[in-house]
Amino acid sequence: MDEDDARERPGDAASTVARLEDELLGGPRTLSLADVARLSGADVEHVRLFWHALGLPTLDDESVAFTEADAEAVRLVQQAAETYDVSDRTAVSLVRSIGHTTDRLVLWQVEALTEHLVERYELDDVSARLLVLDRLGEIAPLLEQQLVHAWRRQLAALAARIAAEFGSARGRPAGDDELPLARAVGFADMVSFTKRTARLGAHELADFVQHFETGARDVVTSNGGRVVKTIGDAVLFVADDVRAGAEIALGLADIFHAGTATPVRVSCVWGRVLSRFGDVFGPSVNVAARLTDEAEPGTVLLDPGTAAEVRALGGYHLVELTEREIDGIGTLRPVRLERIRLRASVDGP
Repeated sequence: MDEDDARERPGDAASTVARLEDELLGGPRTLSLADVARLSGADVEHVRLFWHALGLPTLDDESVAFTEADAEAVRLVQQAAETYDVSDRTAVSLVRSIGHTTDRLVLWQVEALTEHLVERYELDDVSARLLVLDRLGEIAPLLEQQLVHAWRRQLAALAARIAAEFGSARGRPAGDDELPLARAVGFADMVSFTKRTARLGAHELADFVQHFETGARDVVTSNGGRVVKTIGDAVLFVADDVRAGAEIALGLADIFHAGTATPVRVSCVWGRVLSRFGDVFGPSVNVAARLTDEAEPGTVLLDPGTAAEVRALGGYHLVELTEREIDGIGTLRPVRLERIRLRASVDGP
């Protein structure tokens, strides 16, 4: 997009949306909820549940708001559920995973494009958004292609992790109440986020948050971990082994140390977790969250069990802190994780 294109007046928003819908929705809106149910072989309540799980607004049964492509999507889900004997609960969870992820994805992408136009061509926010709207039809095929590519790569990576972790465990009995996944779980929580951002304008705040999230994700992924979620001023990460978890935690404390604009408190806890809805749950997650509150800016805290695992690895310095009562956890003696600093000899090498 050149500067002249960027500064031209965007087209009428209503006509732009109509054109965009023709391109994206696979045809005009000619069907009601009842029509979709009839064409897909599902009942109206199942269609309404499908639409709700996608995170899209549902209308009354007679409103003409759906396309032939919508009916086909419902039909395919209905057919797969019957073929593979998938429960309604599982089917809804799969659809909800798509709706939740794509809702955040399209919002992120549009905001990124808007920010680019504001900065590159000195447009006001409203003009930039209208121009993005005018250009979405051009860029949508690329975004769609990249989404499919990324999904395939992520699915392949997950399959490889499952094979590596559980490939030799087929047939082994598991405890009924045992959480299935052994993981290092950690939090990095920014210190005084509200105070640090209270007087920032929109663009400064965007830069501030982006700097934190991008830096945190780089540290996590470069050390073999995965970001589970970010919550404004905090990042929740997981890793498949203790050393990776320790390196991520220390890496976050290094890059966001006490002297930076975004210092963090960090925790890391080794334990078993349950993975659901793109999130992780379990006692170790709760302990990690509480330990983060106890950490000093730029430091990493472990629980005693995780400290024992790290001590067995070697190569780290561990400092036992004062035993304390931690809300929701009980009495605990946190352990500070540090790198071993090599001191140069005063006599030279």
